[in-house]
Amino acid sequence: MLILLEYLVITFLAVFVVVNPLTTAFVFMALLPRASDEKRRIIAARSTRIATLLFFVFATLGGIIFQLFGITLAAFRIAGGVILFGIAMNMIRRRGDEDEEKAEEARADKARITDDISVIPLAIPFMSGPGAIATVMILTSEAPTVYHTGLVYLAVLATTVACYFAMIHSRHIVRFLGDTGKQILTKIFGLILAVLAIQFIINGASDAVTGYMLDKGLLDGAVIEDPRTP
Repeated sequence: MLILLEYLVITFLAVFVVVNPLTTAFVFMALLPRASDEKRRIIAARSTRIATLLFFVFATLGGIIFQLFGITLAAFRIAGGVILFGIAMNMIRRRGDEDEEKAEEARADKARITDDISVIPLAIPFMSGPGAIATVMILTSEAPTVYHTGLVYLAVLATTVACYFAMIHSRHIVRFLGDTGKQILTKIFGLILAVLAIQFIINGASDAVTGYMLDKGLLDGAVIEDPRTP
């Protein structure tokens, strides 16, 4: 039970940090500065449902996608780790005015693409971006049992629900944290994400080396299972 709880905490941190509900709250506030509370709740709920559905689809079909494109788990872990490390470095180096710039770009895209910002840009890419989807797919691929896989889905649900409440309470969050508080928390999240990204790369490299040694007959394939197989 304790092991499962530890796995849930680690999984939740991985998903929560890369999704970063605080950034979603600031962008939401910038996109809807004068919207009514009812409209804010409707848009927040719709974007949360869409993002959650996307996460669940990719978490469920991850193995099929690997097999379809001939991707090994080791390669995906390394690639995902590199992507997440880049996101982490961006979070650590991010300036306070970059979210405002993103919000301005999102407003321009909204005018060109659709009036429903719950899909673009809130659900995609701010909540369920490539880095977040890759994280969920890696976590489900690494889950040793069905119980661990269930915890990944639970962590995703908890994170998207956190995004929902962050959006509907974005006015209070923005007022309370301010730019300085947001930058501090974002950099802390970036540091945590960088550590997780490095761990993904280490796991992938270790699996790749083990697979290579199995191919060369340096390890007994009857004793050690090939970790590169999805």
